[in-house]
Amino acid sequence: MNFHQKLYLYSWLNNFPWLQGSYIAKIMLVAFLGTHIPLLTLLCWFVISQSSSLDMVLQVLLVALIATLLGTVCTLYAIYYLLMPVILTSASLRDYLNKQALPQLPTKFVDEMGMLMANSSKTIHQLDDLINHITNYNSLTGLPNQNLFCEHFRQVLSSDEHKDQLIAIILLAIDNFTLISQRLEQDIVNFLLREIAQRVTNCIKGKDILAHLNTDEFVVAQIGILSLESAISLAQLLQSTLAKPFYINGEQIYISASLGITIHDIKDHQAEQLLQEVHIALHQAKQRGRNQYQFYSPEMNVQLQERLRLESDLYQVLEYGQLLVYYQPIVDLNNKQVIAMEALVRWQHPQKGLIFPGQFIPIAEANDLIVPMGEWILRTACAQNQEWLRAGVSPIRISVNLSGKQFEQPNLVDMIQDILHETRLEPHYLELEVTESFLLNNIQRSVKILEQLRELGIVLALDDFGTGYSSLSYLKQLPVNILKIDRSFVQDITSNPDSAIVTDAIIALAKSLRLKITAEGIETVEQMHYLEERYCDEGQGYYFSKPLPREKIFPMLNQIQNK
Repeated sequence: MNFHQKLYLYSWLNNFPWLQGSYIAKIMLVAFLGTHIPLLTLLCWFVISQSSSLDMVLQVLLVALIATLLGTVCTLYAIYYLLMPVILTSASLRDYLNKQALPQLPTKFVDEMGMLMANSSKTIHQLDDLINHITNYNSLTGLPNQNLFCEHFRQVLSSDEHKDQLIAIILLAIDNFTLISQRLEQDIVNFLLREIAQRVTNCIKGKDILAHLNTDEFVVAQIGILSLESAISLAQLLQSTLAKPFYINGEQIYISASLGITIHDIKDHQAEQLLQEVHIALHQAKQRGRNQYQFYSPEMNVQLQERLRLESDLYQVLEYGQLLVYYQPIVDLNNKQVIAMEALVRWQHPQKGLIFPGQFIPIAEANDLIVPMGEWILRTACAQNQEWLRAGVSPIRISVNLSGKQFEQPNLVDMIQDILHETRLEPHYLELEVTESFLLNNIQRSVKILEQLRELGIVLALDDFGTGYSSLSYLKQLPVNILKIDRSFVQDITSNPDSAIVTDAIIALAKSLRLKITAEGIETVEQMHYLEERYCDEGQGYYFSKPLPREKIFPMLNQIQNK
C-alpha cells in the first residue's frame, strides 16, 4: 500500500501553518468549503439568470445565507462529534506517553472508528504489559529483577505487619560462572540458568522475595526471620540444592554457589543499601574460595573502600613507575649455591609505602591490569638477569610467574620472544612459572603453548603443585621441567604427617617423570634437612633469604662468585 498517495490531501493541507496543529480544523475547512461552494455557485446563477427586482434578489440572498450558515453550523457540529473517536484515541495515546495512563476507550462498536478505538486500547494495554515485563522481570528466567525487588521491598517496608521483624537478604552467585559459560554452548547455559532459578524458587517460602539480578546472581529477601540460624539454614539449603548435578542434553553439570548475607530490622533500611551490603559480603565469600557464605559487617565496607582506592591508584602504577621487582634466591640443596632468582613484584605506593602482592595482584587480575604489569615484570627481570651476567657473576635462571590472564593472551609466545630479543637474554636463563589450575581450563591449548615455549629453550615450572587438581594424567601431558612444592606443605613438613606424606609423594612422582623439584617456603634447618634427605633438588624461603631489592642481591651473587 502506497501511503503517500493516499495522504496527498492531508499532506497538502498540512502545508498551511494555521492548519498544521489541528486535524479538526482540516476537516472543518473541507466541510465548510464543500457545503458553501455549491450553494454560492447556485445563488450566483440564480441572481444572474433572473430579472427580479433588487429587493427580491437581496431577500433571496439573505435567506440563502442564513439557511447556509445554520446548515453549516449543524453539519460542523455533527462532524466534530463524529470525529470524537479520533480525538479520544489521540488523547489516550498522548496520556499514555506522558503519564503512563492506560486508556478507557469503548470496545463495543464494530465500524471502522469503533475498531480503531478498540484496537488502540488493546494495543496500549498489551504494550504496557510488555514494557512492565521488560522493566520488572528477567527475560531469561521470568523472575523479578532488581527494579521489582526494590518495589516489593518498599511495600514490605510500608506494611505494619512486618515493622518489628527481622529480614535477611541473601545474595547468591554461581562460582566460576565465566568459565562455565566459556565451556558450554549458550543454549545450554541459558537452560542451566533457568534450572538454577527453578531450584532456588523451590527453596523459598511464599512470603519471601526472590529476584534475578543479573546473569548469575539471585537475591532472596527472607521476611520475618526469628534468628540468625534461619538465614544460615536457607543459605545451606541453597548451596546443597545447587550442588546436586544438573542433567542437560545427557551431560552432568556440577556447580557451586557463594553467598553474601546481611540481617537487619526491616524499618529504616532501603533495599539499595541492603543490596550493597550483600554484594560486599559476597565479595568476601568469594575471596575465601568456592561454596562459601559470609555475613556482612561494617568492617567489610571499610575493607571494600580501601580496595576501591587501591584499584583506582593501581591504574597509574606503570605510568608513574611505582612498581618494583624484588628477588628471592633459589638454592641448590646439594651444594647450597644460588642457581636461580624468583622475581617478585612490589608496589611502592606514594602514601601507603611498600605494598605486597597479596594486596594488589588479585585486584590487577580482576581488572586485566595484570597483563601490562606482567609484561613489565618479565621485561624488567630479564633485563636484570642480563645485567648480572654482563657483570660476570655465575649464570643463574630468573624465574617469573605467568598469570592466568597473561596465559590467555593470543600473542603470549611472541611477546616473550620479543622481550628475550630486546634484553638479549638467552632463553635457558629464563624460567616461567605457571599454575596448574589455569592450565587445565583448556588443556589442549595449554600444552601447545608450553611446547612452543619449551622449544625456545625456556625452563618451565609448575607452581603450587599439590594445591589444585594434581591429576597424574594431566601432568604427563604438560611439557614442564620443574615441579614446585607449595609452601603450605613445607611449612609443617616436620610436624604434620599428612604434609610429609604429600611432599614425599610429589618428590617421588617428579623423580619418576624425570622432573626437578623446588620446595617453596623453607624457613628452618629441619625443613631443609628433611628435603635434602628426600633428594629434593632446589629450595627457597626465608631460611636462605627473604626477597630483596636488586641492589642487595648483587653483593650476594658476588660472594657466591668468589667462593
